[in-house]
Amino acid sequence: MSTSGDNSKAALIDGLNGLLADHLALYFKTKNFHWHVKGPRFRDLHLLFDEQAIEIRDQIDDIGERVRKNGADTLTSIASVAAKTQIKDQDDTTLSAEKMVEELRDDNRKMVGALKALKKHAEAAGDNATDGLLDDWTDMAEERVWFLSSTIQ
Repeated sequence: MSTSGDNSKAALIDGLNGLLADHLALYFKTKNFHWHVKGPRFRDLHLLFDEQAIEIRDQIDDIGERVRKNGADTLTSIASVAAKTQIKDQDDTTLSAEKMVEELRDDNRKMVGALKALKKHAEAAGDNATDGLLDDWTDMAEERVWFLSSTIQ
């Protein structure tokens, strides 16, 4: 493999591990909000957050396996996730339902950006399998943004 190919693969693996960290952090944050949401829209948001958490959770293993199939190591600890994620922690259990929705919307928008940015690395590395999965994951993240945005309009 050429140096350019090596660089593309390294960038892809780094991006996949960042994506893995984001999914793990966003999964936990979405479950946190699922557990702590209150107010007149409790039932709807409680169920929406859980549906979205499950979707995010179900992508985690696929992302980790793409890293391994590319011959690299995945993240190994909470500290390694914290070091790689762009999703900020939220420990305030008294956050309003509206703020929870806004935060998750914004975090999922970041996820869409990361997914789209990673696509060029998958293409450059010739990783068609990851390239195809990125399209699916982008569609799912865009749908989460749409659902969350629609609840606060």
